Amino acid sequence: MRNARRTATRRTRHPAVSATAGAWSSAAGHLTAALGALTVKRSLDLVLGSALLALTAPVLALAALVLGARTRGSAGAVRREVRIGLGGHPFELRSLRTRRLRLDLLSRLPHVVGGTLSLVGPVPLTPEETVALGPAGRWRQELRPGLTGLAQVRARSGMPWDEPALLDAHYAEHHGTRLDLAILAQSVRIPLHAALRRVRRPGKARLSDTDHRLPNYSVAE
Repeated sequence: MRNARRTATRRTRHPAVSATAGAWSSAAGHLTAALGALTVKRSLDLVLGSALLALTAPVLALAALVLGARTRGSAGAVRREVRIGLGGHPFELRSLRTRRLRLDLLSRLPHVVGGTLSLVGPVPLTPEETVALGPAGRWRQELRPGLTGLAQVRARSGMPWDEPALLDAHYAEHHGTRLDLAILAQSVRIPLHAALRRVRRPGKARLSDTDHRLPNYSVAE
């Protein structure tokens, strides 16, 4: 009789145990899929993008207040533009209306953390520019546009092979963690080098004629 009761109890518990095991298995499957989707590039975007956003948030907030006061409202401090992102989906790119200290680029860090931008990638194009490229630009749909990129750090050279479209295509073929880190380092080095050059080469002081005259010298003599 006791054996029969134990068997019945075990039978009544099996469905609950199976349901719990199924739920855990499903959760584990979703977690595995999520971790698989979290690539090294996306991990870098999340970690480094969040750190940069936390460091620059006070400066960005102050800049937004100053720009808002000048333009009579916070709406005027932010530029809103439609760009084409991953998968060909349009999104609203928001950035501060200033080029000082690269604050316009740094103000796009929320897009990096949110996933519409990557730290490094092709230049984000407008819908019109995307249509103009046609089938030749479909590869762009496979990559997130970047906060900075190979085109941004090399296009200023003036060389014919450093056209932005060619540089973006080159990045799409050879992108990887090492190249991303090199581009990020170059993106930091360029403005720092320009700032240091301005400090080292200030305007030359012009001395007046009296600065070179001997003591007790007079024009009458």
